Amino acid sequence: MPKSQPASLKIVHVLRAPLGGLFRHVLDLTREQIERGHQVGLIVDSSTGGSRADEVLADLAPRLALGVLRAPMHRLPHATDVSAIARISRRLADLRPDVVHGHGAKGGAYARLPGFWTFDQSPVRAYTPHGGSFNYKPGTLAHTGYMAVESLLARTTDLLLFESAYIGRRYQTFIGDVDALERVIVNGVSPAELVPVEPAPDAADLFYIGELRSAKGIDTLIDSLPMIERKIGRRPTLVLVGSGPDREQLQAHAAEVGFAESVRFAGVMPAREAFRLGHVLVVPSRAESLPYVVLEAAGASIPMVATDVGGIPEIFGPCASELIRCDRPLTLAEAIAEKLGATREENLVLARRLAAFVGAKFTLSNMVEGVLDGYREALARKGHMSEPGQAPPMREAAE
Repeated sequence: MPKSQPASLKIVHVLRAPLGGLFRHVLDLTREQIERGHQVGLIVDSSTGGSRADEVLADLAPRLALGVLRAPMHRLPHATDVSAIARISRRLADLRPDVVHGHGAKGGAYARLPGFWTFDQSPVRAYTPHGGSFNYKPGTLAHTGYMAVESLLARTTDLLLFESAYIGRRYQTFIGDVDALERVIVNGVSPAELVPVEPAPDAADLFYIGELRSAKGIDTLIDSLPMIERKIGRRPTLVLVGSGPDREQLQAHAAEVGFAESVRFAGVMPAREAFRLGHVLVVPSRAESLPYVVLEAAGASIPMVATDVGGIPEIFGPCASELIRCDRPLTLAEAIAEKLGATREENLVLARRLAAFVGAKFTLSNMVEGVLDGYREALARKGHMSEPGQAPPMREAAE
């Protein structure tokens, strides 16, 4: 019979861009897995994330027993993918991890492709989509192509960890039954993130936090501003927090609708710092998986107007009837005007109810333990055995 699994696992997380909710998810897992006695390493893009990512990774590096490899990774398929995969494959061969966990479409591909030729090494290959290729519109050429790639990569996948039931359903619909273990392990927030945040004295009426790109629907929010003005009888102010490829386009769009002076681009900053910049958070997304900014804002009792897409209804739970359809500026304007017309205490009634739901269901500890349990089950299924010289057993997590 195989020996029992090693208590201290060697885990390598593979992702592309060190920014946004995906990066936050990987950082949370990494820190908590290290805290539980595991040896962890990261493989991440070197061309994105900026100085903030450099600082975070440099701070974390001394705790990473398996180190950090940064290599150029393009978001879309690119000729350099061949050299990147070769480099990552060599790295994994040297580290010989128990688990390789890919995040997002590109990270998932880099983590799983070596499984087609590294037959002498058989780590558990886990994959968390984070939306990624599953957010493309069905029937489009891009969606068809990405689903073909996902079907191929399923052959080297041992464990599918979906961060929302929504993405799990999308996978089942477009890929179907596969041999891998499948688990829905929702994202989680820490107790510190359940402390309410009050707006600053000079806070704007509205604010947005996230990437500045088309899928986030920010153009719809800008389109709604003149409508909001007509409904509330004054010009609303808006702060956009984040970075992305559409910044200049959005600035031009704000000028087109006559709101250039009322829309401020604040750059990137920590979410809880950004929460003080406005009275109502607007999430006008066209596609999402289980967005951290919505989880964090809910935990902080921030009044929100959000769209009914992806896994957002899972976060809103008993408050899901408040969500609106995407791509409808007038509907968005009506919902925002209602929030701006209410008192802060009235808006906080729903916000506090949502905070209580999120605090009970979406916990960091449940997320981390759920992922580790998935690893262990997949390892047992592969029949892995502990080897001499393994690291000391992990410290048991508090009950």
